[in-house]
Amino acid sequence: QYSVPHSARFCPQTNPAGPMAVENQTHVTEFTLLSFSHGQPFLFVLFLAVYLATLLGNSAILALVLLDPHLHSPMYFFLSHLSCLDICYSSVTVPKILANALRPQATISYCGCLAQMFFLMWCAGTECVLLAVMAYDRYAAICQPLRYVHTMSWGVCVAAATGCWLWGMLDSAVHTLLATRLSFCRAARLQHIFCDVPPLLRAACSNTHPSEVALHAASIFVGLGPFLLVIVSYLRILATIIQMPVATSRRKAFSTCSAHLLVVTLYFVTANLNYNRPSSGYSPAADTLVSTLYCIVTPMLNPLIYSLRNQEVRGALRKAVWGQGTLACL
Repeated sequence: QYSVPHSARFCPQTNPAGPMAVENQTHVTEFTLLSFSHGQPFLFVLFLAVYLATLLGNSAILALVLLDPHLHSPMYFFLSHLSCLDICYSSVTVPKILANALRPQATISYCGCLAQMFFLMWCAGTECVLLAVMAYDRYAAICQPLRYVHTMSWGVCVAAATGCWLWGMLDSAVHTLLATRLSFCRAARLQHIFCDVPPLLRAACSNTHPSEVALHAASIFVGLGPFLLVIVSYLRILATIIQMPVATSRRKAFSTCSAHLLVVTLYFVTANLNYNRPSSGYSPAADTLVSTLYCIVTPMLNPLIYSLRNQEVRGALRKAVWGQGTLACL
């Protein structure tokens, strides 16, 4: 019934006659997504609203950083990359979810599944490192203000942002390459609404150990490493803020960090739940909910957090909407 790419391997259970039986083996060409039981217009409307809010919010951040000279600083340079990542996150998964929400049976092609997983993991790996770079930027601005211009020069910022994207792509390429070696001997069904590494590993009937090792290694080097750098940076920032003699300076320093710290907490908590859930007590519904929060809801919340918690972003937004004359009255 299903056909498979040439890269897929065959399960010994389905080829008892040995290599000569390979010619009679059919291959998987698509996956059935079991989280959709039938056409669901309510889910279509819900995900469409979230997607449009994500595009609008993050596009607004990108436009403000590009057009307002007051936001031409390293902090907002990295924020623009974060907004671009959030748009990519949603665009990788939500359009296919919207299409499947109105279909009698939700499916995704084999190649489409691998492509979706590749871009999703690329965004995930890039954002982990980018959030750590943003934390270091705040550390350099608050703890080493006299050296900040040199430490975070534009050349350094461009190199750091490029390194984040390349690191995420390398991590994603490893997971995708290992995924092409998985076999799906039965009807290929994923207990999910989109393709990601954990549901693919649960659906595979071949040896998943290499992919599991790569996922655990990525959790350490791509996830835990940047998270520890964020923690160290904010501990140093906190110690510096406490030592500031003026309360106004303390409030200003804390306000520049609170939005980023909230985004970091939200992202790393949901990412850890998504990729490091225990195998025992696994619930497909809970897994789908966590993945939805991680990949779809969080990108929508990030621009809201920055616009509500950051005075400079609020000021740039008011200036863009009402103009200089009205801003003076505010």
